Amino acid sequence: MKKKLISLAVAGALATPMVASAQGTNVTMFGSVQAEYSTIDFDGLTSQAQIGDEAGRSRWGVHVVEQLGGGLKAKAHLEFGFNTGNGDIGIARERWVALANDAWGEVKFGRVQSPFKDFAGGQTIDPFAYTTLQAAGSGGTMTASANGMGSGAQGFVNSAARYDSPTVEGFSFAALLMPGDSNNLDPILGGGVANSSNFTPSSTSGGEDGEWDFQIAGKYEANIADHNVGVFGGYSRDNISTNQRAFQGIGADDEEVWRGGATWSFMGFRLSGQYENINNASINGAASCTTAAALGSTALGGANNGGRGQCNSAMNVNGDGHLWFVGGEYEIGNTRLLAQGGMGEAEATTAASKREISTFTVGAIHNLSKRSSLFGGYQRNMIDNNNVATGFRDSNVYTVGVRHNF
Repeated sequence: MKKKLISLAVAGALATPMVASAQGTNVTMFGSVQAEYSTIDFDGLTSQAQIGDEAGRSRWGVHVVEQLGGGLKAKAHLEFGFNTGNGDIGIARERWVALANDAWGEVKFGRVQSPFKDFAGGQTIDPFAYTTLQAAGSGGTMTASANGMGSGAQGFVNSAARYDSPTVEGFSFAALLMPGDSNNLDPILGGGVANSSNFTPSSTSGGEDGEWDFQIAGKYEANIADHNVGVFGGYSRDNISTNQRAFQGIGADDEEVWRGGATWSFMGFRLSGQYENINNASINGAASCTTAAALGSTALGGANNGGRGQCNSAMNVNGDGHLWFVGGEYEIGNTRLLAQGGMGEAEATTAASKREISTFTVGAIHNLSKRSSLFGGYQRNMIDNNNVATGFRDSNVYTVGVRHNF
């Protein structure tokens, strides 16, 4: 009996600090699991079908909020992605710590999403985001930069600080700042000093010379006689380093992206539109896509040899261009009927010819409950220089899938 009492006393003593540390702290485990049966049919090639989550919706993570008093909160967020169609055990997504207050907003530090992705336009206006029918990357109407500063699936910005303001009279804004560091964010092959002969482009923005990459976006929303209207805009700058400039060659310069758009909704209707103007597309920025946004590798051997990867939103390296997106929705009960599409143009450079794309998508999303849904649809991508040499082909995309959030 004494042994049992001693054991209980020890267990209680060990548990006491755990309970105390949990006071004022909320820990939430969350996630989403998705599987699609999707077919990508490139003109002139055999159709490529699979069951899984190539677009990268599936994820799990932990979100922690601690009340510090006086309205101040400390937050922590860890998130991992996975593909339901294979054995991948986890892909790094967001990882950050933050301080927040309802009066002045929130500041995050770590690996974060860009404001162009989850704040002003981007995936906030694409109901098919994180599916094979997504607008970014393969969908060809939104930037999906590998540096994480676009709207691409599995696109995140490393080593960043992000601020989100509170909403005041309908206005709010978000800003992102990322310091350059040649040792961490400007990788090289074989060690030593980076130069044009051994430099390998990074899959993130950043570089040497002490430059600071940044992005800022703002929006305004209002309800007017049962109509909800919103406008948004933003500016993104990815400063390239000396070695990135040497690697990309003549014409290389800091990448700039301007974005503007609007939304309108009334009853069950919703319309949205977005325009992006790109200048000096960098090899890691608007001239690229995350693998998830492209639905596979875009290297030679991808769409050329029957693979699924194709980055229709890509600009030519060191070139300019623009992208349009428009979308419409109508909600009937638990079902949303969707139609969206747009156009993109990559201007010619000394190393590449001009390319134009147009795309349209139709489909539906049906909510089985607050957490579970079915979706499906069709997308057509049409490219003016669809040939094997460039790796771009016209394509038809079909998908049907199921998603559960928890």
